[in-house]
Amino acid sequence: MSAPDAAKNAVFVKSEDYDGTRIKGPDFNQPHSLEQLLDSYERIGFQANGLARAMELVNKMRNWRLSDEPIDPDLQTEELDEQERAETKCSIFLGYTSNLVSSGLREVIRFLVQHRYVSCLVTTAGGIEEDLIKCLGPTFLAPRGDFNHDGAGLRRRGLNRIGNLLVPNDNYCKFEDWVVPILDQMVVEQERTGDDRVRWTPSKVIDRLGKEINDESSILYWAHKNQIPIFCPALTDGSLGDMIYFHTYKTETPLSIDIVGDIRRLNDLSIRSKKAGMIILGGGVCKHQIANSMLFRNGADFSVYINTGQEFDGSDSGARPDEAVSWGKIRIDGESVKVYADATLVFPLLVAGTWGRAHWADEQREQR
Repeated sequence: MSAPDAAKNAVFVKSEDYDGTRIKGPDFNQPHSLEQLLDSYERIGFQANGLARAMELVNKMRNWRLSDEPIDPDLQTEELDEQERAETKCSIFLGYTSNLVSSGLREVIRFLVQHRYVSCLVTTAGGIEEDLIKCLGPTFLAPRGDFNHDGAGLRRRGLNRIGNLLVPNDNYCKFEDWVVPILDQMVVEQERTGDDRVRWTPSKVIDRLGKEINDESSILYWAHKNQIPIFCPALTDGSLGDMIYFHTYKTETPLSIDIVGDIRRLNDLSIRSKKAGMIILGGGVCKHQIANSMLFRNGADFSVYINTGQEFDGSDSGARPDEAVSWGKIRIDGESVKVYADATLVFPLLVAGTWGRAHWADEQREQR
């Protein structure tokens, strides 16, 4: 074979017959509804396809019922009841980092809790306190949405920066004024004798704060109202921890918080789930705490990760779902996707294309 022929054969390798989803983006020569735009993501490719897959998995979590599964005659009696099977849903564990509550995702998460679309939340200390602080004072977008602001200058002005967000330091002063009397009362309740004595866990502390805030804009308010537990293994790692620290010097008896009670509560919730799905925004403690709870049921059935972390440093935050499979935190036959994106870009679209779409359709039916 001549050199030109060899080169031609190398360049023009014959294709095998292949039939799959054809790449085709939205044609904006025609008007598009939000639903049509989101439906087109499946055919755009790259991370757009990851978002489409995430919507598919969330809808599987939303729609699954025990009645979808074949009946096992060895099941316990209540699991054989037709109505019970039709009402048994997939447990959805939602995890998110504190910065996302500082952002406008707070309202998206509140919507999910308000309408009981998730079974529990796992977050960091900022995910608790920032929700409460926003009830007491606003968070602002930095001028032009710029990330580049002089830290020393902001410090002199009493402004705290979270990315391109600014939080006045006065907000944290308001938070202290609000939370300290509650801590005082919680100490009183823990020191009672008999059946009235309260053994505080992080989730019980959070539930109490949700009860006290009495503000419908709050995630914690709706979690308390709907009895959806919020777990926070690192409850003291933030302003709330600062307030608890200061409180130890203002009271003869410090507040005692039992973290063991919560790890039992979270793991038991996982074990009791007939089907379990994880939706995790960001990484760190909230990501691993949910994934680790799935280990006790031999892994999650559905998993959606949304973060910008990379796996090359060996961090759990950046790890892909396949790594969790190796640990037994996602089932071998489970379905999963990781969307490599900032959650503030992706999560509103994900919710709009799943719970939002169904919620709005239900409202329209009720109005007819």
